[in-house]
Amino acid sequence: MSESGFPIKPVYDESDLPDQLASRLGVPGEYPYTRGVYGTMYTSRPWTMRQYAGFGTAAESNARYHQLLAAGTTGLSVAFDLPTQMGYDSDDPMVHGEVGKVGVAIDSLDDMRLLFDGIPLDKVSTSMTINAPASLLLLLYQLVAEEQGVPGPALNGTIQNDILKEYIARGTYIFPPKPSLRLVADTFAYCRAEVPRWNTISISGYHMAEAGATPVQEIAFTLANGVEYVRTALAAGLDVDHFAPRLSFFFVARTTLLEEVAKFRAARRIWARLMRDDFGARDPKSWMLRFHTQTAGVQLTAQQPEVNLVRVAVQGLAAVLGGTQSLHTNSFDEAIALPTEKAARLALRTQQVLAYETDLTSTVDPFAGSYVVEAMTAEIETAVVELMDRVFAHGSSVDAIETGFQKREIETSAYKVAREIDAGERIVVGVNRFALDEEEPYEPLRVDPTIEKAQAARLAELRRSRDTGTVERALEDLRAAAKGTENVLYPMREALRARATVGEVSGALREVWGVYRPSDRF
Repeated sequence: MSESGFPIKPVYDESDLPDQLASRLGVPGEYPYTRGVYGTMYTSRPWTMRQYAGFGTAAESNARYHQLLAAGTTGLSVAFDLPTQMGYDSDDPMVHGEVGKVGVAIDSLDDMRLLFDGIPLDKVSTSMTINAPASLLLLLYQLVAEEQGVPGPALNGTIQNDILKEYIARGTYIFPPKPSLRLVADTFAYCRAEVPRWNTISISGYHMAEAGATPVQEIAFTLANGVEYVRTALAAGLDVDHFAPRLSFFFVARTTLLEEVAKFRAARRIWARLMRDDFGARDPKSWMLRFHTQTAGVQLTAQQPEVNLVRVAVQGLAAVLGGTQSLHTNSFDEAIALPTEKAARLALRTQQVLAYETDLTSTVDPFAGSYVVEAMTAEIETAVVELMDRVFAHGSSVDAIETGFQKREIETSAYKVAREIDAGERIVVGVNRFALDEEEPYEPLRVDPTIEKAQAARLAELRRSRDTGTVERALEDLRAAAKGTENVLYPMREALRARATVGEVSGALREVWGVYRPSDRF
């Protein structure tokens, strides 16, 4: 059986190909984009090679970014610590013990300046994995760029900004869904005016997959969330062809290579049809499903961690054959701790071998016409559309979230996989088959436990040295905008420019919008 639950035949032939294959395929770079969103794909240039990195202090993460850029990374991808993701400052009692642990701690403009010190922001593409406070981090990035003399229109990158999947699978939400969606729409409008090349959202299935979603669930729930974001933007008065070309997506790549390739191809086809036929978009760029891929962290093992190098290579291959626009390959030691410098470099080298030592970049969509892949693509497409219809039967993606529908479906799938592994029905090399009696020693990267104290000292100095009155006035302007209909990113930017902290800005919005709890009704 496939990961999505449909049977895989031992032999496929021409009778398995879907009807009207030519129209389902199209040509590369044209509707319905089954064969890729660009006509030349990797034959003219390879995908963007991003490496997700961030830990400890801004200075430590900055050093890692310089190492990655020197090793040949073509795009940065920033990991933030849990306090930053939740809109708290490092000295808040709520976050004791979490500062700098799963990403970099960013409390203010001062930290953001350190994070990108010596990195020309007009020369790199930066992705930031941040959701509830995504607009804050984008504005801090823009302010640092201004200090470098780089205007907003020259900036290129992505903020994840996908709050709906937080309610489904990840949990780093702050505000209730309604004001959260307003913040997303305000970000769309702000970026169109101020940072036009920025990808305003990365609608994510990755974290649902990490929570246990099947490929069909990953695509169906992600595209359903995408529909909700489009509806929100339209309700806010935005023109679909003004914001849709800057939408992007974020998916996982598993070791089940054939199904993953089919999944990516089906997702492009469904999204193109939705945008053209359901939402009436006329710009072909609005029909394109452009996506970033990360290899599957959930499939990495702490046992025999070097085997993860093989897994990641296969997963990366699936992403490339599926037509990704950018790729992060996980480090082999990430099931144990944050990656070491050597492990991060090996992960990047994996991508470089795929790009420069294979013939993957010689032709577009090499699986086109494959009996098995075309049959799988059609099966996944049908199953995704049916599951999306079940979501929309609740009224909308948000309505389904309120009932817990997506979460229950994912948890059921995750439980099934766990039972299969425990029973030995699903083989995991090094875990339930081909295990070693004794594991080789491994020394993981360790985060300095004094980081929290150092960040607190930096915050104390910031509050002493800034103009408190200016900060308070800026925060009051932000509260007023949040109570009304003004785009909140403009007063938010001025508050951050005045050196208000991430926690203070998020706190001002909490005062107006409240916080979300799973038992709330909205």
